[in-house]
Amino acid sequence: MRLLFAGTPAPAVPALEALLASRHEVVAVLTRPDARAGRGRKLVASPVKERALAAGIEVLDPVQPRGEEFLAELARLDVDAAPVVAYGAILRPEVLDVPRHGWVNLHFSVLPAWRGAAPVQHAIIAGDEITGATTFRIEEGLDTGPVYGTLTETIRPRDTAGDLLERLSVAGAELLVRTLDAIEDGTIAAVPQPADGVSHAPRLLPADARVDWTRPAYVVDRLVRGCTPAPGAWTTLPDGARLGLGPVRPTEETHLGPGEVEVRKDAVVVGAGAGAVTLGEVVPPGKRAMPAADWARGARLEPGTRLGQA
Repeated sequence: MRLLFAGTPAPAVPALEALLASRHEVVAVLTRPDARAGRGRKLVASPVKERALAAGIEVLDPVQPRGEEFLAELARLDVDAAPVVAYGAILRPEVLDVPRHGWVNLHFSVLPAWRGAAPVQHAIIAGDEITGATTFRIEEGLDTGPVYGTLTETIRPRDTAGDLLERLSVAGAELLVRTLDAIEDGTIAAVPQPADGVSHAPRLLPADARVDWTRPAYVVDRLVRGCTPAPGAWTTLPDGARLGLGPVRPTEETHLGPGEVEVRKDAVVVGAGAGAVTLGEVVPPGKRAMPAADWARGARLEPGTRLGQA
């Protein structure tokens, strides 16, 4: 089949690679426009755009995938299907029926669980033991379309969102290729999603990643892992400055109050509402990530210092 691949971030690249190696022809790529990034705020192409250009594939990067000009581009490409992986923009009804087999989305959850922009993060934060990926045909609703196929993946005890998404992006790429193969062969039909088991996974904002030290240690652990690498978990120092937090390890210690810091020779332990956590890497204001023990030695924290009070 002739394909238009729609995707933007690094987790979409394995799917593009798999399609390039498949029997199908990727005739063009649809991605988000170049965005400013880094300290210099330079315009940077998306990972999907970089891979497409390296492969000599035509790239479309409209501000919004809508309007007569975009519809004309779709008609010109004359594609059979448009596989989508984390594209990052809403597809309007007028474009959904242009490819003969529609837009086939690879979503990183087992739908109808965790519909939305951050399914992997929310699955970890919620303490799910199993997640997976789903291919489905996009319709007007948010991740509500009929399903072609699914796979499951165990969430490991120390998985961050980045770890889990990396595995799902590779396994999901294979699922997407198998789905498109079956669509071309006429051996698969999309089936409606179940009416029960629906949950939602909105995009996580920095405010969502602030640690509440009155929550149990296992809840703090899940939040931090779910927000790693983005948007990045954090707490506040006594002066109100932010301290970024990498993954922590929960303990059953009970002698520390919520947010209370105990600096040891080679570790920093912080109390929670139940239990405590041992900090891993931290990101002090204006500095790079470093082991918490190194930060604490330089910070010379007073006994009884509490995080998250500001």
